[in-house]
Amino acid sequence: MVENLEKTVTQKRDKLINIEGEELSLEELIRRYQSLKKEKKVTSKAIKKYEDALALKPYQAELIKLQSHLESTGKKMIILFEGRDAAGKGGTIRRVTRYMNEKHYRVVALGKPTEEQKRQWFYQKYIQHFPSGGEMVLFDRSWYNRAMVEPIFGFCTQKEYEDFMKGVKGFEKDLVRQGTILVKLYFSVTKDEQARRFERRKTDPLRQWKLSEIDMQAQERWDDFTNSKYKMLKQTHSHSAPWTVIRSNNKQQARLEVLKIILSMVDYEDRDTTLDYALNPDVVISGAREIEIMEAQRARSGKFIG
Repeated sequence: MVENLEKTVTQKRDKLINIEGEELSLEELIRRYQSLKKEKKVTSKAIKKYEDALALKPYQAELIKLQSHLESTGKKMIILFEGRDAAGKGGTIRRVTRYMNEKHYRVVALGKPTEEQKRQWFYQKYIQHFPSGGEMVLFDRSWYNRAMVEPIFGFCTQKEYEDFMKGVKGFEKDLVRQGTILVKLYFSVTKDEQARRFERRKTDPLRQWKLSEIDMQAQERWDDFTNSKYKMLKQTHSHSAPWTVIRSNNKQQARLEVLKIILSMVDYEDRDTTLDYALNPDVVISGAREIEIMEAQRARSGKFIG
């Protein structure tokens, strides 16, 4: 009986199916279907990527106008990109600068301080990268390393941390008072999404370079980073230099909203009034509102969530 059953299955498997004049076995038909399904998925992904890029272009064109305005007026602009690892800071910076004039902007991503820098005034290594008149400088992590990464991993003393937290508002107030446009962005990603992005970095050879030793500990130290985030927002959000929080689980939405935020900071000439500059309240949260949200989380569950 078993032999007869095996024989029947084999016969069905070997039976050819006529598809538009072409004789195909069941196995070949399944293989072709799976191949077409995979091709469709790849094509859909490519189309989505193209559509996302297309949606950003009108705002990227406005950034060129803003840049020209800075140049003609001699104004200076600093944008800080802060947030957890894998929150989407680098990708957003690339979209902001994609079409801008390279002569009038710089991206600054400072590494571990040298021994000489450790003996300098803390802000000195950042000040040397500040913009001249007509320039925009984008910091991929900034002096706020001292509020987040450094105290968590023991890269600064408690006194150095406290001195920074007491003095940074005054430093930024002077900066703004002297005419610099300062934009402070904090990218907020959920723990699950951060884990997913880390996993992709581990398995994707084109992204493995992004994975650092500190990244490997980011999930374990999640609560430490959350507590530091709260303290930083609470003590350094000010009228002259406010924080804006970006919910960045959806990278495309985060990038679009950041473009709008930057454009809203300057009253430049020939603005395209047909574009929608309204910010999405599900993505863009003021620093003051984020503090309220986090305090409500702590009241309900006894701790901050993220």
